[in-house]
Amino acid sequence: MAALLCDLQPGDEVIMPSYTFSSTANAVVLRGAVPVFVDIRKDTLNIDETLIEQAITPRTKVICAVHYAGVACEMDTICEIATRHNLFVVEDAAQAFLSQYKGRQCGSIGDFGCFSFHYTKNVICGEGGAISINRSSDLARRALVLWEKGTNRHDFMMGKVDKYEWVDIGSSYVPNEVSCAILWAQLDDAKEVTAKRQQHYNEYLTKLTTSFKNIPPSEQTGDLKLPLPVLRLPHVPSHCETNAHIFYILARNHTERLKLEEGLRAKGVSAFSHYVPLHSSPAGKKYGRTCGIMEVTDSVHNTLLRLPVWPDLTAAERNLITDSLEALAIEIERN
Repeated sequence: MAALLCDLQPGDEVIMPSYTFSSTANAVVLRGAVPVFVDIRKDTLNIDETLIEQAITPRTKVICAVHYAGVACEMDTICEIATRHNLFVVEDAAQAFLSQYKGRQCGSIGDFGCFSFHYTKNVICGEGGAISINRSSDLARRALVLWEKGTNRHDFMMGKVDKYEWVDIGSSYVPNEVSCAILWAQLDDAKEVTAKRQQHYNEYLTKLTTSFKNIPPSEQTGDLKLPLPVLRLPHVPSHCETNAHIFYILARNHTERLKLEEGLRAKGVSAFSHYVPLHSSPAGKKYGRTCGIMEVTDSVHNTLLRLPVWPDLTAAERNLITDSLEALAIEIERN
C-alpha cells in the first residue's frame, strides 16, 4: 500500500538496504519500479545513511529505511536527505513494533510506517500488518480507498455519500475476524511481551560481554580476552530503544559461524543465520541494481547467527544458550 501511495511508476527508483526480506523489494518491483541496494552500517546493520545520496538519481522517488532487528535507522539524517531531494521516506518497521528512535516510535517518523504481524514477529496474528500514514491527510484518505478495494465505501459508511462506487485502484487488505481477534489479544499483551524479550536480550548482552570473568586463572591464556574475541554482539545506540526482536552474534568468519551454529544445534539450541542479501539473489540481480560495494552486507550474510529470544524461555534454557555459546567460542579460540 505504501508503494501505491508513493505513486511509484515503472522506472522509478527506491533506495533500500540489500540486507532485508524480499517483501521490501517486492512491493517496489510489483509497481514496475527498481530497488536500488546500498550497503549497511557495521554497528546496527541498518542502511548506511552516508551512502544514500550517492545512490540518488533523477528517477529516485523513495528512501526505504529498514529497522533491522528492532533497532532504528538514523532517521533524522535520512529524513533530512529526503527533504532536500523531495523524496518519500518509507519506514519498514516490520521488526520494530514498539521500538523507539529519540523517544519517537519507529514507523511514526517517515511519511509511512509499515508493520508486520507475521507469526515470526513479537506481536502476531499469523499473517497481517498495518500502515501508519504520518504526514498527509490526503494520502490517508486515499489509503482508505485503496483499503476498500478502490471504492469510496468508507465515505458511504460515514454518511458522506448515498452510495459507494469504484473510484481508484485498490486491493483486499482486510484481515479476517479470527486474525483480528488474535491480534487484539496480542496487542493487549504487547508491552509485557516486549519487556520479557528485552530482559532476555539484556541478560544475553551482560553474560556474553563478561563471560571470561568466571574462567579460573589456571585456564586463562594470553589468547583469552574480554569480551569473547570470537563474537561481536548487537549494538543499540544510546538514542534508540530496541524491542528485542532479534538477538544476533557475529562470528569472525563463515567457518566459525558454522561451527557455532552446528555446536548450538547439537546442544538443542535453535540458532539460524538470516537473509541472503537481495543484491546477490536471482531476483535482485534481475529487477534491482546495486550502488557501491556491499562489503558489510556480504560479511554479515556470512557471519551472523540469531539466538532464541522467545519471551517464555526459562532461566535454565537461557543459561543453556549462553553457556553453550561461551564454551563453543572458547573452543574455537583455543583451536
